[in-house]
Amino acid sequence: MKRDIILAGVGGQGILSIATVIGDAALNEGLYLKQAEVHGMSQRGGDVQSNLRLSSDPIYSDLIPLQGADIIISLEPMEALRYLPYLKPEGWIVTSSKPFVNIPNYPDIEDILAHVKAVKNHVLVDVEELAKQAGAPAQAANMVLLGAAIPMLDIDYDKIIAGVQRIFSRKGEAVVASNVAAIEAGYKAK
Repeated sequence: MKRDIILAGVGGQGILSIATVIGDAALNEGLYLKQAEVHGMSQRGGDVQSNLRLSSDPIYSDLIPLQGADIIISLEPMEALRYLPYLKPEGWIVTSSKPFVNIPNYPDIEDILAHVKAVKNHVLVDVEELAKQAGAPAQAANMVLLGAAIPMLDIDYDKIIAGVQRIFSRKGEAVVASNVAAIEAGYKAK
């Protein structure tokens, strides 16, 4: 098993929480893991990106090469397109359908979505709406996106849920339950 994943979004959206949950689940599946992050501008609403490499064999580099990513998981559709050159031709984009407009000259969302839809393997999810429908707070939108990406990860659903339970348990049962509900909503959305 080998999965190279690029996680992308804007500071504060929970990209690094997604990486933590996937990493925890991968380690509990006995996989090797390497991760590299860029989050220097995250406090200013800037780009946040993480390379997450998982494999049943040892991994020697933490960076994903051009056309090397199996999956781009993005909480912001324009950020998904930023990393498109890294996606394998048969790779997947799993992204939010709603933009996080943090710049005055944000491109037309319909143009962005048309580019996402031009990728053969793509999943567009209204993560905020699904979080709301699941009774989870808007902050759980990242877990909705993670749920939608589970089929492409090649990691058992139950391992992801167990990771959420371990990682968020210190925040209390209500937080764990809302994150699990958000993952389930994303997993069922197709």
